[in-house]
Amino acid sequence: MSRSNDPGHYFQTTEALATSERKAAKSKNKHGHPIKLPSKILAVCDDGEGGVYAAEAAGDVKRVVLDTGKTERIFTQGIAPLTCLALHPSTKTLYTGSWDKKIYAIPLSPSTDNKTQPLTSHTDFLKCLLPATLSNQPILLSGAADATLILWSLSTHKPLRRLPSPTKALQSLAIDPDSLTPEAFTLFTASSDREIRRWHISLEKCYELDEEPILAHETSIYKLHFDSDGDLWTASADKTAKHLVRARNWEADTVLQHPDFVRDVLPFDDLGLVVTACRDEEVRVWEISSGELVCVYSGHFEEITGLARRGERREVVSVGIDGTVRVWSLERGEMKRFAEEKGKGKEEVVEEKKESLMTAEEEAELAELMEDDD
Repeated sequence: MSRSNDPGHYFQTTEALATSERKAAKSKNKHGHPIKLPSKILAVCDDGEGGVYAAEAAGDVKRVVLDTGKTERIFTQGIAPLTCLALHPSTKTLYTGSWDKKIYAIPLSPSTDNKTQPLTSHTDFLKCLLPATLSNQPILLSGAADATLILWSLSTHKPLRRLPSPTKALQSLAIDPDSLTPEAFTLFTASSDREIRRWHISLEKCYELDEEPILAHETSIYKLHFDSDGDLWTASADKTAKHLVRARNWEADTVLQHPDFVRDVLPFDDLGLVVTACRDEEVRVWEISSGELVCVYSGHFEEITGLARRGERREVVSVGIDGTVRVWSLERGEMKRFAEEKGKGKEEVVEEKKESLMTAEEEAELAELMEDDD
């Protein structure tokens, strides 16, 4: 007996059908110059050479050249989705975490051995990776759904420290730039509960600092990013992105409200802008100084999963469940033009709706009544 995964072969509610139709129509748009990959994209990072690396649910990592749209598969695992990425510049190696609980090393230098064994120690799927250097040694920090933080030696690919977290699944890791020394730093961690915790990290010892967790959100925190002032930007499932100020004991001075979960937040301090990615399929650009919304970029037709800088260019890259990589300008003029074109499109839709205030069924019924009158 044959089986089908096509939703069109199953009963669907009116709402589900409307959503499918909307996404099918929206999928044809060319906003952000979409580059289509074969499967859902779960993570992205800048490659430093005009492109990005994208981790796919199909188990592949691809390098995408943004100017040409050319894609190159640089790794395939083919067993489970790849959920996170981290590029370590000093070792010229890309690391990707997987649902199969392993971290895979992808050498980017032709002279490097391509048969590196995966890093294995987590007991649940990977959610975040962070490369760093301590005492001139390359290291990697990883967090997973097992609520464990691991410090890895990249010379031996063995764990140096395992730190059980008192919270739930770890979602994001960020190094406090004001704490950074050659031998140690303070690590901020976010989890699927509302707590942001702080840790001392060095090769000799690692431990949670004796400080109260930062409680800035109501529920899960997906991303942490420090800005050039040493303040912290956060993205949460409570439908907000926040700017937490160090000088105010990490109190929020800016709260960016969204209609759905905020999956990522990325500050562009030199432009005075911060960009957010929302589950509602939109990329939003905000003024840092005032918190005012500058532009809403529409293009994705499924949930957005991540953002990345595009080198030194005034652009941001977004990826999503729709399998597309899109590039958005952060130039004021370009954002204004997009907003105007989007507004014009809405006006046209409104005019079309004004032409008929009835549904197709109501129009059919009216036509039948008119025929009967004749």
